[in-house]
Amino acid sequence: MGGDTLSPQPHRHDLVRVDPAAWAVKLRQRPDLDGVPHLAGWAEAGRLLIIRRFFPGEPRDSIPLGLPLPPADGKRRISFAFSPEDLSPHPPLALADTRPAAPGTWHSTLDALIALGAEHGLTPRPFGSLLWQVATGLTYLAAASDLDVLWPLPTQTIPAGLLAALARIAEAAPMRLDGELLLPDGAGLHWREVLEASESGEVLAKHLDRLEMRSVAMLKGRGSP
Repeated sequence: MGGDTLSPQPHRHDLVRVDPAAWAVKLRQRPDLDGVPHLAGWAEAGRLLIIRRFFPGEPRDSIPLGLPLPPADGKRRISFAFSPEDLSPHPPLALADTRPAAPGTWHSTLDALIALGAEHGLTPRPFGSLLWQVATGLTYLAAASDLDVLWPLPTQTIPAGLLAALARIAEAAPMRLDGELLLPDGAGLHWREVLEASESGEVLAKHLDRLEMRSVAMLKGRGSP
C-alpha cells in the first residue's frame, strides 16, 4: 500500500486505513460478514479502523483491528487482522477537531476538556461514538451516548491535578464521561480507576499484547522505581 507505513510498534487506539483491494479479499474470506451493512464499501470510502488488543492466541504477525457498526445497525463490534503492508496510518483526531460533530449540549463539556488539556500541555482525543461519527460519516451519536476521551501523556506519570479536574468536569457534564490515560509505553489506564484507587493500590493497564497491573503511587510520581 502506498504512502506512509505503520510504526513498528503500533498502539491500541491508533487509527488506520486499509487498502481497498486487501479489504475486498478479506471480506471474501469472511462469509460470516455477508450482508452486514456498510462493510462492502468501507475501505473504498476511506473510513477508518482502530487498532485493538490481540485476542488470546491470535497470531502476532498481523495487526489486530476493529470497528463498531452504528447503533441503528446493532452496534456489533467486528474484528479483523491485516498485514502491516495493507495498512496506512491516519493521524490521531484531536477532540477540538471533532467538536463540530458533537451535540450542542456537549459543547461546554468539550470546551472544558480542551482547556484542561491546554493547561497541562496535552491534546485530548475522542474515541467511542464521537470518534466513529467523524471517522466514518455514519450516525453513531445518540441522546444516551457517552463521551469517551483519550489522554496521551508525555511521561509515565500523571500530571498533578489532572484527575481531580476530570472528575469535576464529569460531575457537571450532561453525559457520562469515560476514557483512558495513554502512557508513552502504550499502556492504557481507565482514569476513573486511577482516581478511585488507593495510593498503595494497583490499577489495570491495557497494552496491545498484554494486561498488567501498575502501581498507583508510581503513576502519580510518588513511588520508588
